Amino acid sequence: MRIPVGLRHLLTGLRHRVAVSRWWRGGAALLAGALPALAFPAPSLWWLAYVALVPWLLLIRSARDGRRAALDGWLGGTGFMLAVHHWLMPSLNVFIVVLAALLGLLWAPWGAMARSLLRGRVSTGRALAALVVLPSGWLMVELVRSWQGLGGPWGLLGSSQWQVVPALRLASVGGVWLVSLFVVAANVAVTVLVVAPQARTPAAAAVLAGAVATGAVWLWAPHTERAGRVRVAVVQPGVYESGDARFARSEALTRSLVGRDVGLVVWGESSVGTDLTARPDLAARIAALSRAVGADILVNVDARRADRPGIFKSTVLVGPDGPTGDRYDKMRLVPFGEYIPARSLLGWATSVGKAAGEDRHRGTTPVVITLPDGLRVGPVICFESAFPDMSRHLVREGAQLLVAQSSTSSFQHSWAPAQHASLAALRAAETGRPAVHATLTGISAAYGPDGERIGHWLGTDRSATAVYDMPLAHGSTLYDRFGDWAVYTALVVLAAYCAIEGRRSLRRPAPEPPVPPARTAHESPARHVR
Repeated sequence: MRIPVGLRHLLTGLRHRVAVSRWWRGGAALLAGALPALAFPAPSLWWLAYVALVPWLLLIRSARDGRRAALDGWLGGTGFMLAVHHWLMPSLNVFIVVLAALLGLLWAPWGAMARSLLRGRVSTGRALAALVVLPSGWLMVELVRSWQGLGGPWGLLGSSQWQVVPALRLASVGGVWLVSLFVVAANVAVTVLVVAPQARTPAAAAVLAGAVATGAVWLWAPHTERAGRVRVAVVQPGVYESGDARFARSEALTRSLVGRDVGLVVWGESSVGTDLTARPDLAARIAALSRAVGADILVNVDARRADRPGIFKSTVLVGPDGPTGDRYDKMRLVPFGEYIPARSLLGWATSVGKAAGEDRHRGTTPVVITLPDGLRVGPVICFESAFPDMSRHLVREGAQLLVAQSSTSSFQHSWAPAQHASLAALRAAETGRPAVHATLTGISAAYGPDGERIGHWLGTDRSATAVYDMPLAHGSTLYDRFGDWAVYTALVVLAAYCAIEGRRSLRRPAPEPPVPPARTAHESPARHVR
């Protein structure tokens, strides 16, 4: 049977319109997923985080089926990862798109789950379930992608609240994970208020309950007790192509600290490019600076070790008599920046970007360094400051001061330096210990035991020192004591939800097979008698 020409044109036009609408919907999902990135530094529109997921959730809700909702979740997750990590583009080139698309897949189940709970007429029961299940699902996505091999916990939604005092108090109770739960729950509540008039009462009650809980935590969650102070100097030499020139500038800046009564001097990541045991002349120069300033100097060596094969990134303490022997080797390396995961398979990444030409070696254990005056320092290097568990472990081992040594010179004019500097506020609030973020090229910063900013930031345009009067503290936060309980709670919620949904699907009657129509002796369908 031939299809009339007019009908053929109509069908072709409809297919074209459907294809175009799919492209538009995919683009909308990418943009909606990218929107929360504006809540992070450098824009720092922290308030946007509480509504930034709403457009994405509304789009997912309108999906025609679960498969389309999963696709919207994947595309939105890809947009989010691209937006939060866009500053990696010069280093990884097009490979960052591949990585973002792979990590974006983590949001596909979340998208399907969001549609299941928010589609159609949302009952009060489904609204309440969404307020609990969707934040838990989001947290599982954050937990999985926080594995170091997948890039680590950069861009956790709760991290956008680093300068909000009530949110920092929440972090002291349940870590950044609890902050993420509250932020996503607020987005779900706003979505329910928009689309479900019949469920507005529980949604409004949930918002009120969240506000009351945050206020209660702010007022009554235990603080660590202040106990003394220490003056910490950060040396930030700025951008130098030559390692020798950078070292010389660091020397000059450190000499300017003479007479300023500092208790510790901190240099940034990769501030020394040669192993100090192989270059005793450099060790002697740093020791002379220590004698002149009257304080030990915490440097960072990025070089081949003289005592073992391979390149290590190490925090090394140098005193008046030279290196003290205290040393921490970086444990969690930056994928592609410091090593290539599965190099035999992904080694081609070095040909399309600035990926590591040779894998660095990793350390095996955290180290707490004790200064001559008894102060115990917990060092982390570079993006290790993004991992809540590392700082918590150091504090449980007795660290009184957290120190992060970093260098973001490859991303100098991007959002990366500000994002990195903000992470120390969360680690300070979680553990109840002051934190110093020392960089080669900015931004350097310091935070008190509650995550409050100490002094001023040293921006990326500065080659200078900063001395921070750091308040010390003792005691434990609830996060110190109980760890990632918010994550375990979310796991229980998801397990219960999956069990309930699985039971429902088993109880749902299977559709009956269609009965073929009765036929006459001439093989034509029988007609019903009227």
